[in-house]
Amino acid sequence: MAQCRITEIFYSLQGETRTVGLPTVFVRLTGCPLRCSYCDTAYAFHGGDKMDIVDIVDQVSAYQPRYVTVTGGEPLAQQSCHELLSALCDLGVEVSLETSGAMDTSGVDPRVVCVMDLKTPASGEESKNRYENIANLKPQDQIKFVICDRNDYEWACEKLAYYDLANRCEVLFSPVHGNLKPADLADWIIEDNLPVRMQIQMHKYLWGEEQGR
Repeated sequence: MAQCRITEIFYSLQGETRTVGLPTVFVRLTGCPLRCSYCDTAYAFHGGDKMDIVDIVDQVSAYQPRYVTVTGGEPLAQQSCHELLSALCDLGVEVSLETSGAMDTSGVDPRVVCVMDLKTPASGEESKNRYENIANLKPQDQIKFVICDRNDYEWACEKLAYYDLANRCEVLFSPVHGNLKPADLADWIIEDNLPVRMQIQMHKYLWGEEQGR
């Protein structure tokens, strides 16, 4: 029976992405091969508990959710994540996957909404970007840039244009909480008339650094 190593399963409001503000069950898988400078989930790098996928799905379904987000760490670092994603989709809910963009997304169940990062220079992990994943993006997917400073912003604008990302799927620009002022990023987006959605981490404004609980 397939298993995943799980750090936590909890019910909260989605703090980011297109479904921001909607009640969502979060399944946080353990482990990540990246070490981004702004990471706020380092507690998920190690530990966790192995759970049978059927038990994960049962725990998720007990909340009677409409939305489920599989996150990490980096969920796709566990091969069994693919089976988990498909099993969650079988519940008939909207399932999203938050992934760093460093792992191959070609095998992800097409029913899943893929929220994929492109790591900016200030993340310290730009070299890990797997640009081949861009070809896997579907119209319902989202690509996210977490922006630390003006240099990151300009880099993101270059990638936005070069890969014609806005015509592939929705594009999200997010300021690093406590680092880049949201108003500054908003001003830059407006000034350049970018075809992107700006987002902030709503859960941090509601609950501080408690990871959305």
